[in-house]
Amino acid sequence: MKPSLMMAAALAAALPVVMAAGCGESQQVTVFKQGQYQGKPDKEPWDNAQFKGDRAAWDRAINARTAAQNEYVRIGG
Repeated sequence: MKPSLMMAAALAAALPVVMAAGCGESQQVTVFKQGQYQGKPDKEPWDNAQFKGDRAAWDRAINARTAAQNEYVRIGG
């Protein structure tokens, strides 16, 4: 048997197994009970060790990052 034919046969045999693996159903975790969200509360993006709760510093960092990603600013156009 040719190697390419063997490879095609192996792929054809493995395809149904791989496709059937996605058919399972897992248990869903419920974080919304009794009309209230039960999960971890969200923090503000500037409330971390880098910015220490300083929103203005976070705004400056975001604006600098955005400007660095702007192609018109980067090429001087």
